[in-house]
Amino acid sequence: WMAEKVKEHIREGNRCDGILCSTVLDLATLKSLLCREGIHIPIFAYYHENQFAYPNQSQDPALYQFSALNLTTALSADHIAFNSQYNFDTFINGAASYLKKAVDMELMDLIDTIRKKTTILYPGVDFSLIDSQNKNSSEGPPVILWNHRWEHDKDPETFFQALYALAEHDIDFRLIVLGQKFSRQPAIFSQVKKKLRKHIIHFGYARERIKYFRLLGMGDIVVSTAVHEFFGIAVLEAVRSGCTPVVPDRLSYRELYPDRYRYGEGLLKSVLIRMIAQFRPLSERERVRLTEKFSWQKRAEKFTSWLTSAGL
Repeated sequence: WMAEKVKEHIREGNRCDGILCSTVLDLATLKSLLCREGIHIPIFAYYHENQFAYPNQSQDPALYQFSALNLTTALSADHIAFNSQYNFDTFINGAASYLKKAVDMELMDLIDTIRKKTTILYPGVDFSLIDSQNKNSSEGPPVILWNHRWEHDKDPETFFQALYALAEHDIDFRLIVLGQKFSRQPAIFSQVKKKLRKHIIHFGYARERIKYFRLLGMGDIVVSTAVHEFFGIAVLEAVRSGCTPVVPDRLSYRELYPDRYRYGEGLLKSVLIRMIAQFRPLSERERVRLTEKFSWQKRAEKFTSWLTSAGL
């Protein structure tokens, strides 16, 4: 449906120098429709995720169709960009494994074809609204922040179990829990308000962006326990708001944050205990150093260079 709408838009005479799409679009179908109409324009695909690395709870074979779509889109695009090296590496490894299943033919040269037209292009983030807010520092124990989707791939169980352990050891902290809810969510969220009620400042989704950023500004430590993250804008926005990042030593986080902000497997509780006992706010200099390179002002030129690579 989406591919057909794009084709009709161009066929009706609307000016189009190129197409920029995400992995949601069935690009192979779109390209075949355009070619049938005699339309040849450069196509750019931006990969903000890839289904080869998504930790599906279901083992339904039908889900592999989304991985196949990611692959055919990469083969059909003229220019490809991934939002992190981790995203690209997991895509290439997943695609190679997928192609090896076609045992009756040699298809691995397709991987080299994809490599040659790919670049790593980190997203640019608009920090202007965050920067317009004042950091809400207050007396009291550090505020731990969680600002992720309430889904299994963000592994909330590990996060809250660590906080339960802190509370049982009478380690004082405050807590802000943000993030979008869905009709199905991990069961642990129904327990948190009762078990950690004396620590909670805010619990739930903030609909207004300004309220969301104000709550980020109240945080001191932002934690991720994600098992699925191709970039991580939520943590980056919290860091820009003045939170010290505490992220796992895996996924895209290895590209974004120095070693001292990453924790090893099973070490989250001990890291939080140490940070709370020796808490020091993130300095203004470090806040900017960690985030400014991902601001839209810094990244816009990279996107322009990528899009003009085909003479647009």
